[in-house]
Amino acid sequence: MRPSHVLLAVLVTAVWGVNFVVIEIGLDHFPPLLFSALRFLAAALPAVFFVGRPKVAWKWIVGVGLALGVAKFGLLFVGMDAGMPAGLSSLVLQIQAVFTAVIAFLVLGERPAGVRLVGMAVALAGIGVAAVDEGASGPLGAFALVVAAAACWGVSNVLTRRAAPDDALNFMVWVSTVPVLPLLALSLLLEGPSRDLAALASLDRRGAGALLFVAWGATVFGFGAWGWLLRRHPASTVAPFSLLVPVFGMSSAALFLGEPVTPLRWCAAALLVGGVALASVTRPGRGTERRPERDAVAPGGRREEPAGRGSGAAGREPVRPIR
Repeated sequence: MRPSHVLLAVLVTAVWGVNFVVIEIGLDHFPPLLFSALRFLAAALPAVFFVGRPKVAWKWIVGVGLALGVAKFGLLFVGMDAGMPAGLSSLVLQIQAVFTAVIAFLVLGERPAGVRLVGMAVALAGIGVAAVDEGASGPLGAFALVVAAAACWGVSNVLTRRAAPDDALNFMVWVSTVPVLPLLALSLLLEGPSRDLAALASLDRRGAGALLFVAWGATVFGFGAWGWLLRRHPASTVAPFSLLVPVFGMSSAALFLGEPVTPLRWCAAALLVGGVALASVTRPGRGTERRPERDAVAPGGRREEPAGRGSGAAGREPVRPIR
């Protein structure tokens, strides 16, 4: 990769990591479900008028919109609002790689190789250590909500793989149109119209800035730039940068929010990041076995070339971006 492309990859992961701190700030101004709905509304408008018509079937846009936008981000925001720390949330969401592998096995018949199984076991051990740490200092219910959010992210990853979008930005903008109404309806039902109206009436620059950052920075810029990189480089080259997200997430949470990083949390981080790295990166020519008629699709819609075709690279594996 060119130095400028490396810097862009690091910048995207930094934005995604700091985004957890910004979400924490936004939750001081908005109820979680309303905040999530406004995030996708701001990401979709006015961008939807400039990206062109959808380039994949609507069933995939709706499916990913519900799994990623409503379920994953709804659970994440509610979990963080219930007391899950921002830095730990950025770390625990890494377990989505394990959920993705399990769901891909059940739905697509993709069988993980031995090294991936070891990586998944190590990552699960990291979740266990993180749960012990959080149980000693915070609400386990909020922790469980973020783990459930990671599982929903795994579902959306598999749906995105089936959709195989050629344009990541176009796909993400249209996906962002789907969660708005369901999340608004859930907010009115569960959070109440009076609370929603009070949050909107008291909106200040800090709240508006948080909303625009998670919408335009983390969503539009983040996914658009990540997809741009994946169209120019193999997924196996770009994907390892995503392991920097919890590094930026935990460090920025400690710096700006004063969140403590306990020895148990460092241990959980080492196990989780190491496990996800093992589960995500394989040696050339080795890795997940696939049905022969289906090509793999990297995040952002870049379709990997099987061995002996295109670039000649073999055994590349798609890895999902973390934020």
